[in-house]
Amino acid sequence: MGRIFLVELEGRTYRCRFCDSPLALADDVLSRSFNCRQGRAYLFSNVVNITLGPEEERLMLSGLHTVEDIFCVCCGQILGWKYVIAHDKNQKYKEGKFVLERWRIEEDVAEEFNLDARPGSSDEIP
Repeated sequence: MGRIFLVELEGRTYRCRFCDSPLALADDVLSRSFNCRQGRAYLFSNVVNITLGPEEERLMLSGLHTVEDIFCVCCGQILGWKYVIAHDKNQKYKEGKFVLERWRIEEDVAEEFNLDARPGSSDEIP
């Protein structure tokens, strides 16, 4: 196995809960109302730092889909799945989209601090 190069993301991101690798931008969340066997899941338009498993047919609550499991490129943990083909015409919007199971990811809230601010300096009039 060679060296792993991770794609770094700027802004609010979702990261692998197991190894902290960046996976997706919060701006790429399409839906927070998906469900999986283990609970809630999010639908994303784009995900990075993953590998894909083989295509397989899977019967889900919304019908039959051809999917590929998603694995973290760094630690190998399964994270969710990618919709390859939606067999129901009402589900076609999912094709090419990614589902990350909520319990397998964590949100990285990048707080920006003003490092130039000095304690006691404010706009208040004493």
